[in-house]
Amino acid sequence: MNLESIYTELIAEQSRNTANKHHLVAPTVTSQGHNPSCGDEITLELEIADGKIKDASFTGVGCAISQASTSMMIDLIKGESVEKAKHLAELFIGMIKREITDDEALEELDEAIALKNISNMPARVKCAVLSWHTLDSALKEK
Repeated sequence: MNLESIYTELIAEQSRNTANKHHLVAPTVTSQGHNPSCGDEITLELEIADGKIKDASFTGVGCAISQASTSMMIDLIKGESVEKAKHLAELFIGMIKREITDDEALEELDEAIALKNISNMPARVKCAVLSWHTLDSALKEK
């Protein structure tokens, strides 16, 4: 099995993962994201206290790429500081825009690095970055 098929399977698996897809009991920040080009919509809920993301979840609909990207993002940011989450968002968006190409630097993204080749599919870029831009907006509110 080659690396590309492993990444494809990981994206498919994450898109079906419902562990992060639910409402939080007491979110401190809620932010909505919408991709008008394909109809993807998410609502990101964060529980932030003492500068840390204590919990995160999302609801919404969208393609496999937007759902997988959102789930992967939540796995990465839960328990992290707001500053670290902002850094990860910048890193992910930089990866998709091909501004950050150093694989060693991208290792911080863990499974989300599987979406790196989305940058070769311009129509899917907005799907991959939807949740990350929504996170960025949510953290600016905080």
